[in-house]
Amino acid sequence: MRTLVTGGAGFIGSHLVDHLLALGHDVVVLDDFSTGSAANLARVADAVTTVRGSILDEATVERATNHCDIVFHLAAAVGVQTIVNQPLESLRMNLLGTETVLEAARRHGARLLLASSSEVYGKNAKDSLNEDDDRVLGSPLKSRWSYAAAKGLDELMAYCFWREHALRAVMVRPFNVVGPRQTGRYGMVVPTLVGQALAGRPLTVYGDGTQRRCFCSVGDIVPALAALVMDERAYGQVFNLGGTEEVSVRELADRVLRITGSDSPVVHIPYERAYGPGFEDMARRMPDTTRARELIGFRPRTSLDQMIAAVAADRHGSVRDAVGAGHKESR
Repeated sequence: MRTLVTGGAGFIGSHLVDHLLALGHDVVVLDDFSTGSAANLARVADAVTTVRGSILDEATVERATNHCDIVFHLAAAVGVQTIVNQPLESLRMNLLGTETVLEAARRHGARLLLASSSEVYGKNAKDSLNEDDDRVLGSPLKSRWSYAAAKGLDELMAYCFWREHALRAVMVRPFNVVGPRQTGRYGMVVPTLVGQALAGRPLTVYGDGTQRRCFCSVGDIVPALAALVMDERAYGQVFNLGGTEEVSVRELADRVLRITGSDSPVVHIPYERAYGPGFEDMARRMPDTTRARELIGFRPRTSLDQMIAAVAADRHGSVRDAVGAGHKESR
């Protein structure tokens, strides 16, 4: 099939591109490269069609979607830091961009998978959040919750396109996806801590470090995305995708130190200093993935230690590649 991946040069998107090519798909990538990287697609550059542009540009989206059977919509504002620093642009991207992609998929009769976010649950800290649980959001004037509201509206739009226009759409809520190619530049905690440990810098933990999360390998996530979009039973539904191993951020930092062999100290940074006054975080966020398990057999198999080791190896490889390129002529 001919398949479009918006945000295909990003972290999850580029891994999805690899997976789709392995399945034999003809892949188109639409990306404005504001947060994605051409390096993420370097190994498959000759095998994909790349359209450089924004999902806010209707003509560009139309050109990229032409003749596509499947659309994976992953393009969005990336990371808490981006959301806090550029709230208006994040809203435009997540609302107007998503509507543009949905309309194009409808016109071309394509199946569509929308990547939403676990952020939609807000401050709901119950055990094993399931897809029907209440959303607990703070003030819309706080940028974090405006992002959560926008992602919820993205889901609603996709649902309405399914209900009113028979668009074969499925929504997913990923929880803290981790793996190679992920950058800490936008506030992602695992690559940030690993990068600090490898560089011998202090590991920065925001708040008191007791906030608890579940992490999931990108290698466990992308096959689930491909399976869900092809399953007729999934359309009109939303699915949690995430890991089951819960850990506090302070415990995460300790694991990073152990796995990397670093003797860096751990320092605690107040949220106000990192994100400005009024920032709110969640005490806990753990997914119930029963729905995805029962439909497609989703069951993460990568441990947190393996994820940390994979990110560290990827960082080591990047350093080796840079050093090798710099000394190539002297050898």
